[in-house]
Amino acid sequence: MPKLKRAAAADNRGATDFIESLDRGLRVLELFGGSRQPMTLSDLAKAAELPRATARRILFTLERAGFVASDGKLFRLTPRVLVLASSFLASNHVVSVLQPALDRLSSEAQEISSMAILDGNDVVFIARASPTRIFSAGIDIGYRLPAFCTSVGRVLLSRLSDDELAAALDRMDLAALTPFTVTDRKLLLKTIIADRARGYSLVDREAEPGFRSVSVPVRRYDGAIVAAINMGAHVDRVSAAEMTKRFLPQLREAAASVKSLLM
Repeated sequence: MPKLKRAAAADNRGATDFIESLDRGLRVLELFGGSRQPMTLSDLAKAAELPRATARRILFTLERAGFVASDGKLFRLTPRVLVLASSFLASNHVVSVLQPALDRLSSEAQEISSMAILDGNDVVFIARASPTRIFSAGIDIGYRLPAFCTSVGRVLLSRLSDDELAAALDRMDLAALTPFTVTDRKLLLKTIIADRARGYSLVDREAEPGFRSVSVPVRRYDGAIVAAINMGAHVDRVSAAEMTKRFLPQLREAAASVKSLLM
């Protein structure tokens, strides 16, 4: 696992404003998200690139605070960590405005719809809606994917200027997730610029095998892109042509309906 880099470490305000112990504790918390199983002290210390003694103190502190539980050997998160996520969702203006629109969109289209924002080189899904007829599985709130190979990610990257976009792609690790993932930087730059011009992105089996999705930008009152919403389906069920013909107008209507409400 690559070492987690934090913006705080590069903040030009200086070391006096940076609390290293807090940074390390947050790093350990994040590591649990990469494993669906409880983890040992050794596993966590190695993944966080911390001495065992330091990792042990952090885990003890997190356990005392109620965020981590242990049987003496294995450590796991507790439901208390959801307080952190719920605080973000409850305070996020975009989520509160978009969720009703997503619910209407999903009900009318009878498909799952999601909303994502950009976080570094990844997209994070922060809202979703599902019609009752569809079993809700797959992309959950908090799910992360690389931005370069997802329709929501390309829409969000399209808000950058051409030079900024080229620089952002240069910083990314363009590892293929499927045999169809485009990893050529020049082709990606050209594709995202084209997506910006047409106002949507369609990605076909690049992020997940057998899955395609279409996304549009969500703009606030002044036209700035603040999020992206999408709908997707298995390739055997919905063709690319149907996706743009049926889903795209509904997505655009949903995005337009909230523009004046987003500040």
